Amino acid sequence: MFRANLQHTGSYKTGGINHFKGVLWRFKTKSIVEAWFSSPTLSESTVYVGSDDGTLYAIDAQTGKERWSFKTGDVVYSSPAIADSAVYVGSHDGYLYSLDTRTGALRWKFKTGNRVYSSPAVDRGVVYFGSADGHLYAVDATSGAERWNFNAGDRINSSPAVSNGMVYFGCWDYSLYALDAETGRARWKFKTAYRILSSPAVADEVVYFGSMDGNLYALSAANGGEIWRFKTKGLIRSSPAIAHGLILFGSDDDYLYAVDGKTGQESWRFKTNGAIMSSPAVANGAVYFGSSDNYLYAVDIETGKRRWKFKASSSWMRSSPALGEGAVYFGCDDGYLYALQ
Repeated sequence: MFRANLQHTGSYKTGGINHFKGVLWRFKTKSIVEAWFSSPTLSESTVYVGSDDGTLYAIDAQTGKERWSFKTGDVVYSSPAIADSAVYVGSHDGYLYSLDTRTGALRWKFKTGNRVYSSPAVDRGVVYFGSADGHLYAVDATSGAERWNFNAGDRINSSPAVSNGMVYFGCWDYSLYALDAETGRARWKFKTAYRILSSPAVADEVVYFGSMDGNLYALSAANGGEIWRFKTKGLIRSSPAIAHGLILFGSDDDYLYAVDGKTGQESWRFKTNGAIMSSPAVANGAVYFGSSDNYLYAVDIETGKRRWKFKASSSWMRSSPALGEGAVYFGCDDGYLYALQ
């Protein structure tokens, strides 16, 4: 699932890479038109990822060989979610798709009124996702029938997080929303000073998210009350990760930040040479993320010092990494999905 779990903490139970060796494999998509935003999802021995060529791919995690592919009607920036032998993904053609994980066969598709950037979250038989038509949808995972929808009134690129019976997501109307997962009724909303593309993360009854106003916010998950905010010098499109009591996120000011989850005080920052739109992933004391300076980085979570970096090509890395045992998977704007070991 996008960001490792329903709460979108970006914290993986697998080991990541202890000692960097190099490229395990790379997989070439059919074409790359503009950018690669879809982030890979690892489930058992298969990596699932969408591409700018409009295709969802299922790739063998060890060999990099294609197992199957499914063509949608437009580009796929949404990151796939896996639950109960089904993979769910959105497309710019306005549909959310449900496919069989083994064969790629279509189970059902659900039509919205605009592009689906948002990555779905699947909980207790319900798929939650947003659309650029301004609605957050709850759809039955088995049948594709709509349970409810909530009209936020503007584009939803943010991917919903689910925690304790609540669904949290950001919107282009500058607001973060909290809805009742069962009914779709609004519990609260919090207004920032600009659009929210970042997806929220939830831990210990606190919701963390970034806004394009340059702030990372910490709110009460119960009532939306502000606990603290941390100001950067750039837009925040990166979604936060939560690990070791730290909130980790990137900014367009070229820094990866680590701030204390309770106080909002900076613990450290790491400088790259480009905007960081990629969302960090954490495992075994390392933080993995891509930058528009064309590198994927691994940084020590305690010290903020670089462990290693990898340059795929002269292309941006906007895709967020997924972590496996001894491997890191990520997409690059050069049209390749990479597996590092």
